Order: sequence, then C-alpha cells, then structure tokens
Amino acid sequence: MPHLLHLDSSARRDSFSRRLGATFAAAWRAAGGGTVTYRDLAAEPVPPIGEAWTRICDTLLREGITDIHRYGEAVRTDEERAAWAVVGPLLGELVAADVVLVGAPMYNFGVPAALKAWIDQVTFPKMVLAPRKFVVVSARGGAYGPGLPREPFDHQGRYLLDFFRGHYAVEDAEVISAELVNAGVDPALAARRGEQRESYAAATAAARELAEKLAHFTVARED
Repeated sequence: MPHLLHLDSSARRDSFSRRLGATFAAAWRAAGGGTVTYRDLAAEPVPPIGEAWTRICDTLLREGITDIHRYGEAVRTDEERAAWAVVGPLLGELVAADVVLVGAPMYNFGVPAALKAWIDQVTFPKMVLAPRKFVVVSARGGAYGPGLPREPFDHQGRYLLDFFRGHYAVEDAEVISAELVNAGVDPALAARRGEQRESYAAATAAARELAEKLAHFTVARED
C-alpha cells in the first residue's frame, strides 16, 4: 500500500503552504493512496546536526557504506549513538515513504530553518532515494516564477529541486507554488490580490490533481 510522508515547516499554524499540504493529503486519501505519516517540523523542530553526525558521515565514506539499511554500522561511539537516536526515526520515516510531501514557505529567499535542519539530519553521502517521488507545496510572499524579475532570488523551490535531484538522484520532483501571498497584508501589493487568489486557486487544483495521480505509486523494495 502506498505510503506518504507529509512534512510541514511553516511557522504559521494556518498558512498557505499548510493548506496546500492538507489539500494534497486529503486528495491522496480520497484517491485510495494509503497511509500517511505526518511530521510538523515547526511545532516539533529537530536539532541541528553536530560533530558526531559528521563523524558518522566520515565513516560511511571511508568504509564505502552506501546501503541506507547499513548506515547504523557506522555508529561507533556514545556521542554517535546519541546523534543516531535523533537520526534513526527521521530516516526511517523517509525511507518508508513512497511519496514525500514537503510544505515549505519561502523565508528570506530560502527555506525555513526547521526544514533545513531536517534535511541535514536525514542526508548522508552518496544517498540515493530514487524512485521515490518528492512534492513541494510552496508559498511565497512575492512573485518568483519563470521570467519574472525576482526569479533569480528563488533559493527555495529551486534549491529543493536541485537538492532532491542532485543529491538524492530523484528524477520526479515537483514544486507547486502559491505566489504573492503577502498581497493580503501588504498595502504595496493590494492591487495584485486578484493575482494572488488566482495563483492560490491554481496551486490548490494542481496539488489535488498531483495527489490523485500519485496515490497508487509504490517503490519496489527488497527489504
């Protein structure tokens, strides 16, 4: 049965990215997509990586351990065991997923620190997660789409796509974004509230459609 890992990282309890993620998850369930593991990285933040985590990475590289299920063999010291106590559950959730849904608002042109901390904790050298699917549901205060003046400042959606594809070797990664969400509160963007509503409606529809498409996708596993 397909399994979805749903992550939220917005500091707001009721945010556009959370709404889009909830839409995706509801459509996933309605389409028969199976089980869901939910983790709120803002409400229960994971700690940043420490030196023990880096030593585990060194051992993985030095001993050529690339099988995710053997990562624990690189844990040798008490400090490393303490670090692994944090990593283990997070990594287990990630590996168990067929589809990973990441709710990610844009903060200061990038991703929330809570999301970056999770990425750091679960990422190791030469780690391949293909053919899992990654979906990012995103909200940005301004407009950063293709061809727009602020496109070069998008270090959020583009960063996540580059990371999932470049490090995890995941070919199927997609970002669905609601743009101009600050139009509801920023007087300077008041004239663009119609664009904001259209963007959010389009993102909602895209999230629902993609969830229905992926609801029956499963990863062939040998374990």
